[in-house]
Amino acid sequence: MPPPERPSPEEFPLEQSSPAEPSLDRLVAAVRDHAGLRAKRAIGAVRRVVGASDPLTGPGDDGAVVEMGGGGSVIVCGEAMHPAFLASDPRAAGIAAVLANVNDLAAMGAVPRGIVNTVVGPAPVAAEALQGMAEAADLYDVPIVGGHISEHPGEPALSAFAVGDADRVLSVSRARPGQHLVFACCLEGRMRTDFPFFTTLGHQGPRLARDVRLLAEAARMDLAQAAKDVSMAGSIGSLAMLLEPGRLGAGIDLDELPAPAGVSLDRWLVCFPTYAFWVATDRPDQCVDLFRSAGLAAAAVGTVTGSGALTLRAGGESRRVFDLKSEPITGLWP
Repeated sequence: MPPPERPSPEEFPLEQSSPAEPSLDRLVAAVRDHAGLRAKRAIGAVRRVVGASDPLTGPGDDGAVVEMGGGGSVIVCGEAMHPAFLASDPRAAGIAAVLANVNDLAAMGAVPRGIVNTVVGPAPVAAEALQGMAEAADLYDVPIVGGHISEHPGEPALSAFAVGDADRVLSVSRARPGQHLVFACCLEGRMRTDFPFFTTLGHQGPRLARDVRLLAEAARMDLAQAAKDVSMAGSIGSLAMLLEPGRLGAGIDLDELPAPAGVSLDRWLVCFPTYAFWVATDRPDQCVDLFRSAGLAAAAVGTVTGSGALTLRAGGESRRVFDLKSEPITGLWP
């Protein structure tokens, strides 16, 4: 996962131009060739040790569901930071570890309740990583409740794990043909030029704690049945991961898709935004209103189908990106 923005964003190379929009064919190629999406194939290795099953009790969602005897559900998840990223920018890696976990909980309709971590490496690296985690935990209003630290002079390692609770779980297993697809995001940010990361941390700031809990509110109000946070796979790749378990399809209207000014669509569709989610819903107008009332961008941009074809539409043209009945994204389902 790429580093998020530091408190001084001018330290980074940031995209400022307003490039001409690429053709639909170029957009499809950008999505299919995106390294962050191709990397998701590694998830399929889980099938060697965990049988494919309902995502509520097996692999497929962004977190694992533990049903509680007295009602309600506990969601648990985890993220490991790339060692090279941690070594080059330990503070940013600490921020990213919290961000990724909180977004995963949100995508399942959960409210974050606590973070634990494991940190291994030289003392200065460990200290900076923990500092980054503390800063992000404060932004998201979720406590770091424990962890493990080992000092050694070799390659560093950082993993973080989160727990949350959900009144109603959002799950990819609940996506169905006929549901509307809402894309909700924060557009108040800046795109880095060195890799595809659209950072809004400096703009959302203290609003992040509220914004990330909107998914749990949508679940409680029955405004959402399934959701997926936009990750390193990019927005279209992440949508494909939502649709893949049911071999579902969708047609996405790019003319309606919220996008930041000054960022070309071929960059936007493959980037990792700080805050962006797909929501499958039977009540698109109310779902859109929930996010917009919080000052976020949101629009109903497509419909779930049973075709397995994920297509993009723009300017009266349409192109297929994936055939999810025959083309694996993660490979979790044979």
